[in-house]
Amino acid sequence: MISEKKTVSLVLGSGGARGLAHIGVIQVLEEQGYKIDSISGSSMGALIGGIYAAGKLDIYTKWVCALDRFDVLRLLDVSFSGSAIFKGEKIISTLRELIGEQNIEDLPISFTAIATDLEESKEVWLSSGLLCEAIRASIAFPTIFSAVAYKGKTLVDGGLLNPIPIAPTMRDLTDLTIAVSLSGNAKSIPEDLPVLNEPQEQRNRYHQKVIDFIDGLSHKDSGKVEDNSGFFDIISMSIDVMQSTIANFKLAAYQPDILIEIPKDTCSIYEFERAEELIAVGRREAIARLDAFSRTVL
Repeated sequence: MISEKKTVSLVLGSGGARGLAHIGVIQVLEEQGYKIDSISGSSMGALIGGIYAAGKLDIYTKWVCALDRFDVLRLLDVSFSGSAIFKGEKIISTLRELIGEQNIEDLPISFTAIATDLEESKEVWLSSGLLCEAIRASIAFPTIFSAVAYKGKTLVDGGLLNPIPIAPTMRDLTDLTIAVSLSGNAKSIPEDLPVLNEPQEQRNRYHQKVIDFIDGLSHKDSGKVEDNSGFFDIISMSIDVMQSTIANFKLAAYQPDILIEIPKDTCSIYEFERAEELIAVGRREAIARLDAFSRTVL
């Protein structure tokens, strides 16, 4: 515990289900006496950061930890528009039920969600207006979730251009900028972390069911199998490669005081049913990095 509360600008990166690790990071920051005054987030980072800024993270944490794998599937509303696989409205409707509808400018913590303007090919900082609307725009990854029409713009996932948005915090009058990247180097998960209590074979069968489900929605069966990679697996790996590369460039340009990295091999982007495990990973990485930082300043 630090003797005097340090104010923090918290930057939460994009990376699908790995973003649940942000919950563990926030928990550790609070336990160690840091005061989060500002949050900037892309994609899943915007979702977790927005929920925290609204004061509803405990409610969301209990809900997401109770999800099983087929609960996750039931949150996916198929889109027949041809522009994306899912509409994403069921996820946001559920979010509204959990946290209510609030305006960003009324939140007790400064908050910015990052989205991408497709027409202008630039990032958009959403720091006013409806919170759930901003989150919905920030998580709208092309081909997966439908784009969002917002004030004459077509917005999609903020992680496309800025998977770790440090720039919006540069003018904050806080003591520290702490960034959480979901593209850290691969690292084996310790045995003492909570894990799904089931054989690997059963997990693989579920994985294949998800892939088969997504592939069936893509309507691209030519009658000939060219490789063994699922459509959604290819998208998932492509997202990881792209965001990891861009994140490295962003971190080279904007260096936070503390960088907490979640290993990129912790889970795939859609394994939201592993919430307890992912939160524990976030706690582990936050504790290790904050302890190392404390030793350097003593």
